[in-house]
Amino acid sequence: MPIDAAKAVAAEPRSSEISWDHKDVQLYHLGVGAGLPATDPDELRYTLESRLHVLPSFATVAGAGMALAGGLSAPGVDVNLAHVLHGGQRVEVHRPLPVKGAAVSTSKVQAVYDKGKAAVIVLRSEVADDEGPLWTSDSQIFVRGEGGFGGERGPSARTEIPARDPDRTVDRPIREDQALLYRLSGDWNPLHADPEFAKLAGFDRPILHGLCSYGMTLKAVVDTVLGGDVARVTAYSTRFAGIVFPGETLRIRMWQSPGRVQVTVAAVERDEAQVLADTIVEHS
Repeated sequence: MPIDAAKAVAAEPRSSEISWDHKDVQLYHLGVGAGLPATDPDELRYTLESRLHVLPSFATVAGAGMALAGGLSAPGVDVNLAHVLHGGQRVEVHRPLPVKGAAVSTSKVQAVYDKGKAAVIVLRSEVADDEGPLWTSDSQIFVRGEGGFGGERGPSARTEIPARDPDRTVDRPIREDQALLYRLSGDWNPLHADPEFAKLAGFDRPILHGLCSYGMTLKAVVDTVLGGDVARVTAYSTRFAGIVFPGETLRIRMWQSPGRVQVTVAAVERDEAQVLADTIVEHS
């Protein structure tokens, strides 16, 4: 059995040291579309080291640590990488992320769910520095063809879209070179850069990283709803529902309620095909 759910969940947590500095943060911010216009004071908070703050979604790449890859090398997990998709992501922030940091990341397989024709591996990473917990990250790894082992099906609830017009709608263009820039933060999957590899995977051309769309969306919410204050974000979750290509445009709709913003994200040029779903930004 390629996935031994009991063995994977029972395995001891694995720890690694990670570190980052302002250059990593600036590169990530540029990768999710910051810096336009280049001299805009609001954008300089993402790009200029003397004014820098850290978008909480940076947690997904801090230390160039790819939580997804860590889950696929866990005991009890032996899968074909061609069958793997990033199904969802949640980051809970315990305090604002520092511009420069050194921390310990402890990861384990939190759960393995049986979806019938597929399995979902939930990998949890808890990151702390000398001052205490920084963030907790849950990655949902969807593995086609690995279900049917008799395990729990797991949660499947969907977030209902409010029956009213969104409070905010913004469009965010994706540069032609954005995937090439974003991958410098640590995700070297050729699906996002190599046209021939993308064709083998069934796409006409390279697609944008799901976590890049994830970062772009959080930046849009922070900038338009939270007054540009990254420290107000307490948690951010999404389900990756579809793809988007470099050169296309993300349409980001936001519904505000006390302590949270519900979001949908679609690709404008392809009849608003869904990109992110069940997306919630929790805030103070």
